[in-house]
Amino acid sequence: MRFLIPLFGLAVLLSACSFTPKGGDDGAQKIGLVGPDGTAISVTVEIADDPQERSQGLMYRKSLLPDHGMLFIFTTAEPLTFWMKNTVIPLDIIFFNPQGNVIGSDSMVPCTEDPCLRYTSSGPATLALEVNKGFIEEHGIGPGWRIALPADY
Repeated sequence: MRFLIPLFGLAVLLSACSFTPKGGDDGAQKIGLVGPDGTAISVTVEIADDPQERSQGLMYRKSLLPDHGMLFIFTTAEPLTFWMKNTVIPLDIIFFNPQGNVIGSDSMVPCTEDPCLRYTSSGPATLALEVNKGFIEEHGIGPGWRIALPADY
């Protein structure tokens, strides 16, 4: 049975699932993305849930494995803005509202010098998922998709 977790209980869920914020596969966790037709995709993510981790993001990384990414967690729902300063991997970004619904996405281009393009959610968001460029198109992610935690949906 599939169980979609409302994001208002995200903090409890994250501690119960022993999510760890540090990078690499050693600290990586599984999340799920579930489509409107029940299609489910598992993504291995690093968690960025404090200001320093969110600021560093995927800067200076040379690669990102397929179906891997970084999940940025914010405690306040507001429009989120990202940029690709010192990020050399082309990425897609998916924004989620506090209920875990996809509210928008974008493809981002690497940037090594100012000014860098900025990518902003279309409304208040509490989560942003960065994945390899092409992930959104490959999986058809868009309106009607949700994030699911834990990934054993």
